[in-house]
Amino acid sequence: MSMPTAVTHVLLTIIAVDLYRDYFYKHKKVITLHMVFLGGVFGLIPDIDIPIYWLLKNVFGISVGFFHRTYTHTFLIPLALLLFAVLFHKRHKLSIMLGIASFAVSFHIILDLVLMGYVAPFWPLSDITVGLGLLDRLAWPALMEGIDAILLLGWLWHEEKKHRITDFI
Repeated sequence: MSMPTAVTHVLLTIIAVDLYRDYFYKHKKVITLHMVFLGGVFGLIPDIDIPIYWLLKNVFGISVGFFHRTYTHTFLIPLALLLFAVLFHKRHKLSIMLGIASFAVSFHIILDLVLMGYVAPFWPLSDITVGLGLLDRLAWPALMEGIDAILLLGWLWHEEKKHRITDFI
């Protein structure tokens, strides 16, 4: 089964936040490179359910059914992050960071919803699962690794053209 890899989630989130920073927001002192990086980290957070499942099963010996893309793939998490961003609007940098976190988690959920078979976007209010599963139907495991490589090379090319990153090597 093909699925967005951890690298895909991190890269796409970093690319999206960086492009927003470069072409729309344009205040690089507010959305710093550190925040772009943290956006990538937050883009991976919904998959925390995978190591939690592994720990429960293999370390603690607790027999649980596989629950990936359910509890941590709910839009209530980014909604709560966005609410905190609004509540902390006077602490501008914190508010921006919470907004980026909200975007990153939402982006992850949407990627899984579109590319994979299902997510539970309204858990715990509803356990209904939805998804298009565009990549789930493909039986080519190397596809995601190829996509990761293309994403990374495309982003590095953009960074070289926009920011001349070779000047820093």
